[in-house]
Amino acid sequence: MNLLTLDTSTEYLSLCLLYKGEVLARDWHAQQRHAELTLPMMQALLADAGASFSQLDGLALSIGPGSFTGLRIGCGIVQGLAFGLDIPTVGVNTLAALAADTDSPQTLAVLDARMGELYLAGYTRQGDDWVESVATTVCGPQALPMLPDGNWLGVGSGFAVQGEALARQYGAQLAGVESTRFPHARGVLKLAQREFAAGRATKAEHLELLYIRDKVALKTSEREKKA
Repeated sequence: MNLLTLDTSTEYLSLCLLYKGEVLARDWHAQQRHAELTLPMMQALLADAGASFSQLDGLALSIGPGSFTGLRIGCGIVQGLAFGLDIPTVGVNTLAALAADTDSPQTLAVLDARMGELYLAGYTRQGDDWVESVATTVCGPQALPMLPDGNWLGVGSGFAVQGEALARQYGAQLAGVESTRFPHARGVLKLAQREFAAGRATKAEHLELLYIRDKVALKTSEREKKA
């Protein structure tokens, strides 16, 4: 299959193209410019590979947790393209994509969720599969979940903002920490390939984002009712 994958869950934008068996990946520090950059960068990546949108067999993206705005932009672009091209889509957990982009057999993926909280999940590699050993959650530094025994690689921006709390909780279980690693479309591709192969792709209109945090913003009418 020819697949194009993306991640817009953080301040980074990343793309990965599997075309005729070759993989081409790119990433940019987009900050808040995902809406402006994503489509042009997709077109440039395809051009670099000598490919076009019409040659794609599927699209995939990370669906969260992550930046609400970034995720919605990415999802909207994928849905629009997939609908127009009449091709299937796959959504994968952002933290799973972060873990899948490492070589570690045990990965603790932690992202800064803002407001003093963390998005966290633990993944164990079993052959070519990644098993969620610690369920995806959002929590404060005082409510970190327990880790199964092992030597875990800690990755993600959560270690940059709550490194001391994570070190206190997990101590010697952490074999290493890579706080600058961010979710990448390479990890999305690794997971999405298995979903496509297993026939678990979905139509564009059925693609859903993964929100694990309660609503933090209310409409005016909702605020008035709450008052």
